[in-house]
Amino acid sequence: MESDHPQLLVTLRARPELRDGLNRGLPDVGWAFLEETPLERRDDVRALLVGSFARDVAPFDPATTPRLEFVQRLYTGLDGFPFSKFPDRIRVAGNVGAMAPYVSEHAVALALAAAHDLYAAREMVRTGQLRPAPVQRLLYRTTAVILGYGGIGREIARRLAGFEVRVVGVNRTGAPAEGAEEMFPADRLREALSLGDFVFEVRPLTRRTARTIGRAELEAMRPAAIFVNVGRAGTVDEEALFHHLQSHPDFRAGLDVWWNEDYTGGTLLGKFPFMSLPNVVGSPHSAGVAPGEEPRILEHALENVRRYFRTGQPQFVVDRAEYTG
Repeated sequence: MESDHPQLLVTLRARPELRDGLNRGLPDVGWAFLEETPLERRDDVRALLVGSFARDVAPFDPATTPRLEFVQRLYTGLDGFPFSKFPDRIRVAGNVGAMAPYVSEHAVALALAAAHDLYAAREMVRTGQLRPAPVQRLLYRTTAVILGYGGIGREIARRLAGFEVRVVGVNRTGAPAEGAEEMFPADRLREALSLGDFVFEVRPLTRRTARTIGRAELEAMRPAAIFVNVGRAGTVDEEALFHHLQSHPDFRAGLDVWWNEDYTGGTLLGKFPFMSLPNVVGSPHSAGVAPGEEPRILEHALENVRRYFRTGQPQFVVDRAEYTG
């Protein structure tokens, strides 16, 4: 419920639909928008709900909320979060799994578009050309390697099951997980990559994962593999991927995430012209943008906020050491 002395501050821009969703989702927790809450009314604030780091978090001073204990992000990724601004006692969580249905569907769409060379097919139809047909590959009964077997990875595996795909996963420990026939630990990444007709990258960007797909890892993949990235561009060496695509024409990529995404200006900037290559299909970091996604994403985040206020033990709290230092 909206309150003059909130326990939860919402740094997102105030909108009627967001206000309605917060009132429905938090009937027993006093909340308020940051922009509408003067300093003298922040003494009871214990949690923040944040969106954009640059717009919503950068101007915020944690010293104005002395009882703050928990920050919940509306979106998933926490690379770029200003951890140094917040005392170590403050826990931070991403909205893990909220976008999994949308991102996983988009990942499979990119895989199919690349496999069936739909860009070349469209150009043929546009120019009235019938033959020779584009060189197509099947997803059916192939092997897919999923890097980062969390919420999105599991949802991708569920969708691949309909194509009778053999799923191989990579997680930190190699512990078995539902939907994967085989699981590799992170320190056997290259071995896992060698097995994939398709490789799906869905890992978060952390100190452990940054640039872990480089020249050697790309060379470990099959020459005609299809690499799909709906995770974070920074897990991949941009130059290495571009040159690998240039020198391996049978290798294909479907990319939704990019190395320089300017959300303020609404532009994609990059050092290399990936979309000039015939073996690349791309989308503008739009995998999580789906009709009606906002209410689901908000409710998913508020579920963890409710858990924090109810038990003091929210889920998906990250280890700061993976993002700082």
